[in-house]
Parts: sequence; C-alpha cells; structure tokens
Amino acid sequence: MPNMPRQSCVRRPLPAQGVRDGDDARHRLFQAALQLFAQKGFGNTSTRELAEAAGVNIAAISYYFGDKAGLHRAVFFEPMGWPQDDVSHFDDPALPLREMLGRFYGGFLEPLRDPAAVALCTKLHFREMVEPTGLWQQAMDHLFAPMHLALLRQLCHHLGLAHPDAALFRLASCLIGLGVHLHVGRDCTERLWPGLFDDDAAIDRWGRTLVDAALAMVEAERIRRAAPGQDACEAGL
Repeated sequence: MPNMPRQSCVRRPLPAQGVRDGDDARHRLFQAALQLFAQKGFGNTSTRELAEAAGVNIAAISYYFGDKAGLHRAVFFEPMGWPQDDVSHFDDPALPLREMLGRFYGGFLEPLRDPAAVALCTKLHFREMVEPTGLWQQAMDHLFAPMHLALLRQLCHHLGLAHPDAALFRLASCLIGLGVHLHVGRDCTERLWPGLFDDDAAIDRWGRTLVDAALAMVEAERIRRAAPGQDACEAGL
C-alpha cells in the first residue's frame, strides 16, 4: 500500500522566528482563543482574557477577526481546512478503491500528528455541540455534508450503482465513523493500549488498518447486494 497522503487539516504553529509582527500577533491570538474557547466556552471567555493570554492589545481582536464571534468562528473552522480541498483529494472516479480510501482517511490521520492541537479542536467541537452558537450547524452544512456526499459518489462508482440508497448511506456513515473514532475515542484508546498514537509510524499503521477495514466493509456490501433475495426495497430501508 502506498504511504498515506499527509493533508494538513490542523495548522502547525508559526515559527517563533522569521515571521512578520502582524502574523505573530494573529497567531498568538488564535492559539490563545483556541485554548480558552475549548476550556471555557465562548460565553465564559472575555475579550480581555483573550488579549491578555495572547499578549496583544484588545483592539487586535477587532483588527484581525472583526470581533470575538469572528475569532471564535476562525478557531472553529480554520483548523478543518477547506472542504473542497479535502473532497477533491479523494473524489476521483479514476482512483482505485484502495487509493481512494487511503486519501479519504488521510484527512482524519494528518491532524493526529499534532496531538495538542487536535485535542483542543476536538474539545472545542464537543463544547459547541453542548453549548451551541450556530457554528456546528454551519459545519454540518458546509464541511461534513460535502465530504459525505463525495464518499457516497465514490461508493456508487465502485459498487456499480446508479445512485445511492439508504443502505449505501449507512455504509458511508460506518466508514466515516472509523475515522471520527480516532479523534473522539483517542483518550480511551491510549488508556487501554498505550503507544498507538506515539509517532508518525504509529499513525501510518492506523491508516493501513482503516483502509483494510473499509475495504472489507465495502466488499461485504457488494456481496450482500449480489445475494439472492436482496431487492431494491430492502436497500432503501
């Protein structure tokens, strides 16, 4: 299997040297906001706290992000990258199934190489679900839905289907769940079996495991559809 593609879904910290003052100020404000919003939530974090944690003037928030809500939106969405970039990386009918799945899971794996950042992003996403500000719905509409639909297109192509049905949607959800669990279940996994996320080689092993499991699930769906008695009505349930 070729090496897993390394897409940057979580931005690396800017270097301490060699950046413009404005870039450094924005970066420090961004990093401080990510930590504070993840730990305390949007409503419980003041603009003064954000500025003090970043070591910038409070006016920098409006200068770089418009207001506190704009800063919150930036730290919620920017680490996810642009959905069209992730989708175009794997949504190509010319790709063999294994390579397509490898590229698809690359988007889940790359952030795990920056454990501190991905932990904060995951915590921020959970907080948004329990203390909603409206960003989670936007993420579903503009980030998650395009990726899910692209995966459905690819599964239709590889299974020879004219259009997706409910059974294919369930399969796509299961395939996505394999990648999501690496993020939401990471703490539990590390406690039960330490060392599975320790370095790049360990992350690459996860990639091979994900692809092998996904291939088996797609093949099981192919066999199920070919079995006698499988009709269109059942597939749509």
